[in-house]
Order: sequence, then C-alpha cells, then structure tokens
Amino acid sequence: MAITALVSTAFTFQHAEAAGTGARVADQSTLAELKDARAEFDRRSSTPGTSWVISPAAGKLVVTADRTVRGAELRELKAVVEDLGDKARLTYTKGEFKRHIAGGDGVYDASGYCSLGFNVVDQDGNPYFLTAGHCTNESADWSETEGGPPIGTTADSSYPGDDYGIVEYTADVPHPSAVNLYNGTTRPISDAADPYIGQYVHRSGATTGLHDGQVTNLDAAVDYGDGPVYGLIETDVCAEPGDSGGSLFAGETALGLTSGGTGDCASGGTTYFQPVTEPLAVYGVSIG
Repeated sequence: MAITALVSTAFTFQHAEAAGTGARVADQSTLAELKDARAEFDRRSSTPGTSWVISPAAGKLVVTADRTVRGAELRELKAVVEDLGDKARLTYTKGEFKRHIAGGDGVYDASGYCSLGFNVVDQDGNPYFLTAGHCTNESADWSETEGGPPIGTTADSSYPGDDYGIVEYTADVPHPSAVNLYNGTTRPISDAADPYIGQYVHRSGATTGLHDGQVTNLDAAVDYGDGPVYGLIETDVCAEPGDSGGSLFAGETALGLTSGGTGDCASGGTTYFQPVTEPLAVYGVSIG
C-alpha cells in the first residue's frame, strides 16, 4: 500500500467570529495595539483549555475558554482579559480543547495511530514524512498497519510551542507526494505555502476522511493542557480523534498539519493546524 498523506487528532470549538478574504481590523483598535494586547496576554496567561487569536473581523483579541476552565482559573482569566479593555473579548465553548491519538486506520505507534501529513525529501533525496508533534512526542517507531513491521522512526519532534514532527522512512515502501481523498483517488501535492484568511481548503483525515471549509484566522494559540501552541491556522473545518497530524491543503499546495480543537464532524466546530512551511524550513526538507 502506498503511504499517502492521511491524518490523527487534537480539536474544535464553536467559531466566535467569521472572517473573509480582505477582512480588516476594526477602527476601535489598531493592529499594533492588538499585537501589544496579544503579547501582554501571552505573558500573563497560561491556562489549559483556552485559545486566543487576533480576529480581523472582530477587531479584537478573541480569547475562548472551554468547559474545563472554572473556579480560580476562570477568575484569573477574566481578570487578564478585563485588564486589556476593549482590545480583548472572552468567549466560551461547551466543548473541550484536546488532542487525541486513537486506534484505527492510519500511521500506527504502540498506543494507537496518527495520520501522515505530507511526504517530504531532504537535499539528498532521502524520504521522510511530517505529522503532528504531539504524535511524534509519544512514539519512536511507526507502522503502516496495527502491529505491523516498522516503516519509519521519529527523527525529531517539536511540541508544545509548535506542533510538528518528522519521521524518517526505514522501510522500502511507496511514498508518493499525494493526499488520500477517501474516494479511491489521491491528490498530487507539488508545493507548499502559507494560507490566507478566507481561503477555501480541504483536510484529509484517517478517522473522518475528506472535509472542507475556510481559513478563519491566522497566528492563533491554543493550550490543550500541555502548554501553549503558537502560530496556528484557525479553520471552520471539522475533525475528530484519529485525524491529528493529517493534511490541510488547497489544490496541489500543502498548507498545514492537523493539530487539534473542539467539536466533531456531526455538529461542526473549529480545528487548528500547524503551518507546514515552518517544519519544511526547520528540517531543510521539501515536498516530494
């Protein structure tokens, strides 16, 4: 079986603000002021179960707390947001920000599976694949099937802070530069880029298959409980446990690796992605 770009999870909440292409920061706060507010929030708050992002549509730093944030933690979070005045807004979700490694059809480790994001090569043509860092943190060896022989070994992992890892192929298996569309076909992937707000995108996942949606914000941060992850792509594409590490793409262009969020593909939600351009640059590899 050819190892195309599949996926595993960490996930979603009810989206607070819609954003489209060309959305502008509202007049009540300049972008510079919002960046200052973001920096102040980063410095003062590290609460598991929260996400935060500068929303151009809202013209504010939008902070979201999930159902696990209560008591003293919630009071402290409210105080930080209130101190930022009209530059910030606190919202709530009934869901829970989390990452998951679930059993199923993907790239397997000893405890479950994550999905392959994108196949890449180094300058000498040696093959690797990218997936989520919260997956590679948990495992050294990866198999194509549950309990099967190893096909790759984790070479490096970055999580939290970032959410990416790289696995070196150690078995002679096909590894095309393609994404599984879950309809019997694959989509060739030829390059990589950074997304833009309002961009129409697809996500491929081992649990839920292929889903689409839009990029709603950039440079988001989420704390799943292991420490903040920064610089994420926020989307309204659904995902579920078993989808983490998988492919976010537009056409033949790689955009990101599934990180996490809250929600599911029955009710919808918000999913966050690690931009793929960062690990490509860090590891000196390219799509291929």
